[in-house]
Amino acid sequence: MSDLLPELPSGAFRRIDNADDLEFYAPARLVTHIDEGARAALTAFYAETLPDSGVIFDMMSSWVSHLPAELAAVEVIGHGMNAEELTANPRLTRWFIQDLNTQPILPLSDGSVDAALCCVGAQYLTRPVEVFADLRRSLRPGSPVIVSFSNRCFPTKAVAIWRSLGPEGHAELLTLYLERAGFSDVRTHVLARGSSCDPMTAVVGRA
Repeated sequence: MSDLLPELPSGAFRRIDNADDLEFYAPARLVTHIDEGARAALTAFYAETLPDSGVIFDMMSSWVSHLPAELAAVEVIGHGMNAEELTANPRLTRWFIQDLNTQPILPLSDGSVDAALCCVGAQYLTRPVEVFADLRRSLRPGSPVIVSFSNRCFPTKAVAIWRSLGPEGHAELLTLYLERAGFSDVRTHVLARGSSCDPMTAVVGRA
């Protein structure tokens, strides 16, 4: 990882809890990790940004994808760490379980996806550039990846560099990840500032 992100300090991707992630996520957590206002802001942004139809990949998903009801996706592929959560997600047409920190290569064909989402999950990646580079491989040229975050996380599983930064730093870090992974036109969008709901920010890049 130091070869891919040499500007980050030593130990940037250390975690408090480095035990098996699949064991940590084994108990189903059928709760939302952002509040109603933040969810509404994210869904509205998806409605503006995602293609009207096509194949959507929801990376690091759970039992809810926050997609707009009117989105006519041909297929929504889910990835996560808990089968019960993914089974409960009504928007997924198929899904798979994979620990991206041990296996960053996605089981997706080259250029087979029209848009990708990663909601409140990037803080747990210990090999983010490898994961996002392979995600870019799976996207059709010009397709968006939307990486969103709030101020909540499982702190013992979040990497050290994430825990050390505030919201602006998180956006800059995600921008670095995406640009280093080969995405272009990377931009930050503040969706909710946190005055009346959880803060919500999205960083968007193009394959």
